[in-house]
Amino acid sequence: MSAARLNALEIPTVGEFVKHIVSAGKVIHDSPLPVSTQNLVTLRASQINGCGFCTDMHFKDAVAAGEDTVRLNLVAAWREATLFTEAERAALELTEAGTRIADAAGGVPDEVWENAAKHYDEEQLGALVSLIALINTFNRLNVLVQNPAGSYQPGQFA
Repeated sequence: MSAARLNALEIPTVGEFVKHIVSAGKVIHDSPLPVSTQNLVTLRASQINGCGFCTDMHFKDAVAAGEDTVRLNLVAAWREATLFTEAERAALELTEAGTRIADAAGGVPDEVWENAAKHYDEEQLGALVSLIALINTFNRLNVLVQNPAGSYQPGQFA
């Protein structure tokens, strides 16, 4: 694939929509939720959703922020990896449950929520939930328009 189905940013309605969700992302980025956790969450949701553009972006941004590439390579197998804290594991578990929401008839299981709530205060938990919702929005937008992956440069949209 060489080009997206459409250049979403050149369409006024979509451009305005993206501007607002990028602003929401800045609010989350500046929250007390650790940036390293934010990087893991956005990468994992993007992998689950098959969003190559976002997977590329979030991997590269995490590396630029100083994240270890071994940890990033193991995000897809976080349950078997020993490189994640209990808090990060809880965030990744909530990310998976919140991203695969249609796979569970009752939505996010109480145990998953309670595990995350053990590791994050209310402000951080709110930021985590908002981040999961936001990255799923970005993933869906990019998958729908088939935004190609591979050319993203860290900080390109800053």
